[in-house]
Amino acid sequence: MTYSIESDKAYSVVVTGGSGFLGKAIVRELLTNPSLIKCKEIRILDIKEPGDPTDPQVSYIKGDIRDYECLERATLGIDIIFHAAAIVDWGTHSPKVIYDVNFGGTENVIKACKKNSVGTLIYTSSLDAVFTGKPLVNIDENQPYPETHANMYCESKALSEVAVIKANNGSLRTCVLRPSDVYGEGDPFHIDSLINMAKTGFYVRLGNGKSRSQHVYVGNMAYAHLLAAQNILAQNTAITGKVYFITDGPAHNFFSFFDQIVAGSGYKIWPRNMWLPRWLAYSIGSISEFIAFLYRPIRHYNPKFSRFAVVYTCTDFTFSSDRARKDFGFEPKYSADEAIGRTVKYYKIK
Repeated sequence: MTYSIESDKAYSVVVTGGSGFLGKAIVRELLTNPSLIKCKEIRILDIKEPGDPTDPQVSYIKGDIRDYECLERATLGIDIIFHAAAIVDWGTHSPKVIYDVNFGGTENVIKACKKNSVGTLIYTSSLDAVFTGKPLVNIDENQPYPETHANMYCESKALSEVAVIKANNGSLRTCVLRPSDVYGEGDPFHIDSLINMAKTGFYVRLGNGKSRSQHVYVGNMAYAHLLAAQNILAQNTAITGKVYFITDGPAHNFFSFFDQIVAGSGYKIWPRNMWLPRWLAYSIGSISEFIAFLYRPIRHYNPKFSRFAVVYTCTDFTFSSDRARKDFGFEPKYSADEAIGRTVKYYKIK
């Protein structure tokens, strides 16, 4: 069944984290897909300015989702909230900060929705909400949350999912989207660090190349947000209060997948086939964490090369978007070739 909304109706939208990697993509899709959701205004709520020139239709509100009063003002008169603001972190921030921003901020968003009668809330979660540290192969949305989480980021996303699902009712309709590993132009999580490693002249991968994980182009992830909101606005009750995995292609090895972008952008990968065995990488991660622990009385920091990073990139974690396809018609807007091509063009050596 196809669901559609009134073609002449325009909506007011807030994108929390609208200056971030995914948030910017959501704003772009809103501006270029009026046939899905026609907007009369788009408000970006973020602690940092968007940076890029914005459409006159777009306004910026400087604010932190931990500040409820700011959220209440920002969401006044709003029809749809895309809640993408979060600290995406695997150990560089304190657990309290991650909890307060990711879960506390989400609680504030829900509270503001109820206060200002916002009708639609789409929450950007993460596959990390169900990450166990052990292989998860071809799972679906019935996969339970683990009894204990690998870190506070994983826990905060799971707690937020539960809160958003619980908030779904007749007046506030909610949906949770779990992206697989997001990549694309301006990727702040993977590509820059891999390119920097290539620049050093010594490029090393973790594991043996056999582990598989899922990826999704940032434009396709943003497009999924619009489709979910459009279906809710069109009274598709099948998706309200539900969680969906979003990916746009088959599983790949984490490093092999990103190698094509690094090499395609003109950076030399050498050695061509250097893999650090998982056990050795895990040991180095343990040492790195121990050194950070010793430094803590002087300076608090958490190393990026950690045991979690090793397990995360060397463990099978696969699923599909079949349920999203069935319930709200998700199909990638951008093909794999176009997505990789756009990303390579962005990072290409000038």
